[in-house]
Amino acid sequence: MADLIDRALALVSESFIAAAGPGGQNVNKVATAVQLRLDVYALRLEPEVFARFKLLAGSRMTAKGELVLTARRFRTQEANRADARDRLAKLLEEAQNLPEKRAKSRLNRVGKTERLAGKKRRGAVKAGRGRVSLD
Repeated sequence: MADLIDRALALVSESFIAAAGPGGQNVNKVATAVQLRLDVYALRLEPEVFARFKLLAGSRMTAKGELVLTARRFRTQEANRADARDRLAKLLEEAQNLPEKRAKSRLNRVGKTERLAGKKRRGAVKAGRGRVSLD
């Protein structure tokens, strides 16, 4: 896992952009927001991991397979850079985790009959909601 994150951080290109938000007058003078760009295809992820990664990334992933993360929460470049790198690491870790298989629920005979009786009661209530005839 750490190997994948190290590879990703080595492939990342960073650029600093002007940010809105906290910083006072300094925000107009200094480009504090960081934008990380990562070519996901260069990571050579397994197909199922790539599919989960693409789903998790959502609109942050371009059609060319490039992930674009923008961090602008903090007032300094260093803090925003660390924030963006942490978010990238969490995204990769989450894509690596396999979703747990859902266990089928198993009903016994009594539970099954109660469920069917409830369905019958509900069906009877709904059947009584028909149009009223004046016969």
